[in-house]
Amino acid sequence: MSFKDLRGQESQITLLRNAIEKDRLSHAYLFFGMKGVGKRTTAEVFAKALNCAEGQIDACDRCISCLKIEKSNHPDVMVLKAAGQFIRIQEIREIRNQMGFRPFEGRKRVFILVDAETMNIAAANALLKTLEEPSPSNILILLSSRPHRLPATIISRCQKVRFRPLAREDVAGYLREKMGLGEEEADLLAASAGGSIGRAVEMQRDSELQARERLIAGISRCRKDDPMGLLLMAGALGKEREAILKSLDILRSWYRDVLVYSKTGGGENMIHRNHLETVKTFAEKLTTADVLKNVTAINRAVRAVERNANKHLTLETLLFKLVHPDG
Repeated sequence: MSFKDLRGQESQITLLRNAIEKDRLSHAYLFFGMKGVGKRTTAEVFAKALNCAEGQIDACDRCISCLKIEKSNHPDVMVLKAAGQFIRIQEIREIRNQMGFRPFEGRKRVFILVDAETMNIAAANALLKTLEEPSPSNILILLSSRPHRLPATIISRCQKVRFRPLAREDVAGYLREKMGLGEEEADLLAASAGGSIGRAVEMQRDSELQARERLIAGISRCRKDDPMGLLLMAGALGKEREAILKSLDILRSWYRDVLVYSKTGGGENMIHRNHLETVKTFAEKLTTADVLKNVTAINRAVRAVERNANKHLTLETLLFKLVHPDG
């Protein structure tokens, strides 16, 4: 894979290509943006272009260097991520030690730190010392979907490259071309993934579309005069934290579609375009204020679950609020 194969981050790719062409490379980069938009892939392609034997501003994908990086066995390109909950100081010390030597084979030694915000305090302090003593033959690339969790002193010493959510067409195109999905499934996944190819792939792998369909069918059947049905629906939202958060995200996207339809009268910008008639029914029953109250209630439930509140009680309370928008 090379720069020309990447989707949807044209300005970011142009910046990196220009840096190679003009030999104005930073000693450290911070690639930040939501998960699944191509940060790690771009970092690896950048490393390939920097070390390509043909010496151009893009990877040739044919030389020994490119092939080694593609297979993750190039001695000068290292990907570091947390083995457990944190990236620890030992891993950062190893980076510092390796920076004391020239690259083994390539022109640049590249260290890619995945989820850099997971560094513990000691590791972050050690990395700061590394950034304060840059070496021209070494490049650090920090990847983060939560850059606000990184110390400001580290961020200030990196060239920041923001990766934006991908266009729906780019995500759908990837799913069709790289994964062989049909047009309808690719479009639905792309609409639901919020601009993240990684999220779309995860949804497809975990059969999340089927779960999504069941959840939408359930919320469509909920009635305020059927408390038992509401309790069963609360149970269907999941038992574990991650499953519940995914269900709440689906509910939030559902009411977002209701709001979009009520304002536009069409389904072009909806996520759940295959449920246009049901969305229309909701939009006719609920005022804009009702929809916004429901979204607020879902957001509060998300925060409660993230804070480890009683999950079942939180979901039961939420479901009663969704069918009692004035409650």
